[in-house]
Amino acid sequence: MSDQEIHVGGTLVWYYYVCKREVWLMGRHITPDEDDTNVVLGRFLAEQSYHRDKKEVSFGNIKFDIIRHDNRGLVVGEVKKSSKHSKSARMQLAYYLWELSGKGIEATGELLFPREKKRELVELNPELVSELERAKRDILRIIYDPIPPKAEKKSICRNCAYAEFCWS
Repeated sequence: MSDQEIHVGGTLVWYYYVCKREVWLMGRHITPDEDDTNVVLGRFLAEQSYHRDKKEVSFGNIKFDIIRHDNRGLVVGEVKKSSKHSKSARMQLAYYLWELSGKGIEATGELLFPREKKRELVELNPELVSELERAKRDILRIIYDPIPPKAEKKSICRNCAYAEFCWS
């Protein structure tokens, strides 16, 4: 890996809790199959849901699906097609809140699952910050490793946009 600085973003945090091999691939700018049905469906849901909110807002190296103000103040929303990987989604959103907090911006997070008509509140706390610090260090370790982590067969593999890379 070259000496270019690696920027850990929310997507890498999400992948970290799903598959460490995907972290290595994404961290090296090896993009998944953009025509994969799950990638296309996720993009479609993010674009077509929650019309009243401002979407795709960039902040430094991160991009929020949704951002709005309500009675709680600033709310950052992350749209997911299902709550199946809610831990990884929660940590991704917590990472966004942590990044904002580091810039002096306090916000609340909301995970949004439009197909399930479900919402989950996410608020930054010391335990989440501690876990995010550990995850960020491990993400960087994985990316700087010259070889990817060994492929592990998981249930998510059959719907993974990197499947050909791991199993061909």
